[in-house]
Amino acid sequence: MALDSKIPKGPLKDKWTNHKNSINLVNPANKRLIDVIVVGTGLAGGSAAATLAELGYNVKAFCFQDSARRAHSIAAQGGINAAKNYQGDGDSTYRLFYDTVKGGDYRSREANVYRLAEVSANIIDQCVAQGVPFAREYGGLLDNRSFGGVLVSRTFYAAGQTGQQLLLGAYSALNRQIGRGKVKMYSRHEMLDVVIVDGKARGIIARNLVTGEIERHSAHAVVLGTGGYGNVFFLSTNAMGSNVTAAWKAHKRGAYFANPCYTQIHPTCIPVSGDHQSKLTLMSESLRNDGRIWVPKHKKDVEAIRAGKLKPTQLEEADRDYYLERRYPAFGNLVPRDVASRAAKERCDAGYGVNATGEAVYLDFASAFMRYGKEQAHVKGLDENDDALVKKLGQEVVKNKYGNLFQMYEKIVDQNPYESPMMIYPAVHYTMGGIWVDYNLQTTVPGLYAIGEANFSDHGANRLGASALMQGLADGYFVLPYTIGDYLADDIRTGPIPTNSAAFDEAEKSVRDNIEHLINNNGTHSVDHFHKRLGKIMWNKCGMARNAEDLKSAIVEIAELRKEFWKDVRVPGTNEEFNEELAKALRVADFLELGELFAKDALLREESAGGHFREEYQTEEGEAQRRKEFQYVSAWEYKGEPKDALLHKEDLVFENIEVKERSYK
Repeated sequence: MALDSKIPKGPLKDKWTNHKNSINLVNPANKRLIDVIVVGTGLAGGSAAATLAELGYNVKAFCFQDSARRAHSIAAQGGINAAKNYQGDGDSTYRLFYDTVKGGDYRSREANVYRLAEVSANIIDQCVAQGVPFAREYGGLLDNRSFGGVLVSRTFYAAGQTGQQLLLGAYSALNRQIGRGKVKMYSRHEMLDVVIVDGKARGIIARNLVTGEIERHSAHAVVLGTGGYGNVFFLSTNAMGSNVTAAWKAHKRGAYFANPCYTQIHPTCIPVSGDHQSKLTLMSESLRNDGRIWVPKHKKDVEAIRAGKLKPTQLEEADRDYYLERRYPAFGNLVPRDVASRAAKERCDAGYGVNATGEAVYLDFASAFMRYGKEQAHVKGLDENDDALVKKLGQEVVKNKYGNLFQMYEKIVDQNPYESPMMIYPAVHYTMGGIWVDYNLQTTVPGLYAIGEANFSDHGANRLGASALMQGLADGYFVLPYTIGDYLADDIRTGPIPTNSAAFDEAEKSVRDNIEHLINNNGTHSVDHFHKRLGKIMWNKCGMARNAEDLKSAIVEIAELRKEFWKDVRVPGTNEEFNEELAKALRVADFLELGELFAKDALLREESAGGHFREEYQTEEGEAQRRKEFQYVSAWEYKGEPKDALLHKEDLVFENIEVKERSYK
């Protein structure tokens, strides 16, 4: 099958405008004749369901949580990007596009990214109109802060709970449509298969998680806004319920998967503390605005800190290695996430990690306390030389900016981050891969759409911070509602889709067979037993450091683990009740299949990309080989010396690159 991305012709800046002017539309009166299923009610799914219903479509919305407002989007902390240039520091649509392509390690689809940058300003206006309480400056204008990988301040935020506030805005819009009867909400329902009728997506099979009932739901189109699959690693920053099932079932029904092995490793996560953990907790990247990242310069100090004989606050400045500031002076602590993650791993692998496991670095706010404190003391006419007073004043400023994040850290680690530096380490966060979609966000299955993190399109091998919320809301509010009409225009006389067809029969039987097998298996090991084993294979062999030998063994090990899972997993209870262990088993079964594809994809990518080292290329001989194989980069025009970009993109002076569009057909 040939992939056709359907990217419009013409200059990047005109593609979206021209496309909207030329695609088919559905008359408002005819929208009442069309049903759309939206699976997932996070920022992408919730905003899409609300907008489609506002336009007049009949929408069925599904989420496995007890409420749409509990979607994992709520966990996003730091902010949302938009090119409004409120700071007057030179931002523009092009610069946001440029930074996002750069942040994606030059593997993003440029046309989609430019559209994302183009509609970003509309997102902020929409959310302000909904009452989202963005932070404001003294004069009343919306405030901005910086995130990694950019040289401007374009990140709008609501303290450390931006995702929650944006989701509440989308949730209020969704509730309005539920009240009008245009959205029928199915909470505590999990999609377990997509139904294909005559080559088109025409419905889903869902399980009522409370009663166990298997249900058939039909529609003229199906939209997946089901997030990412970071939990394939078991330990990740994702919510415990985040899973790949909807996307994977779509893949097994013919929707192509793209870039499964590209995973964002977030640099500011609370480190792993032991095997007892079921998930990891993220500290917002916004903390890198004011926190400085360092490790001790000397291993004797590392050993003393690990042994509890030396406190980090007792270490002199001259004995600290602020390695990001040393290696990347232009960006300092605000380098892109993949660069910060690789650098932290390199320091810890070299023996400079500061916790008991050797896998942690410091994120220190001492300098920020004094900087802000001196400013406040000056403003208030107080003694700027009184260090205790200055520190206290500075801590109050930091508390106002990041207080809930500091509180969360103290609750989890039982250390006061105002008195001792935070400890952080890279962890699995966002997934760059997902279902392949064209410019209209349609998968390779007609009538099946994927939006937000569920698709692959915007972020390449990595992403900038504060762009996940941007993509979710852009897709849901401003892209899908336009593009889906181009497909649905042919369905205004189709009539309701019946659920008593052979396609629905076959899909439901497949779901029931899997459930019956798991319930009646009577194995000896729990679901978590298999999930943890999968996670260790994924992290150790498919994580930040990869090599061909480990990836080949991972493929074999995952296949064997999957066979063992189906033979030996034990799921207590029945399928006719609220049974979280059964729901978890179905999700882990899909993770086991995805994991094998993930490893195969990583094996075929003989390159280092995003947060992933391909270890064969970390030697001088490997770099020379990489130079030969990395020919696709020639599709870009570099003003600087090409070999620098090929070998050390993280050290590149990005301003010396002129980005040229290329085809993704």
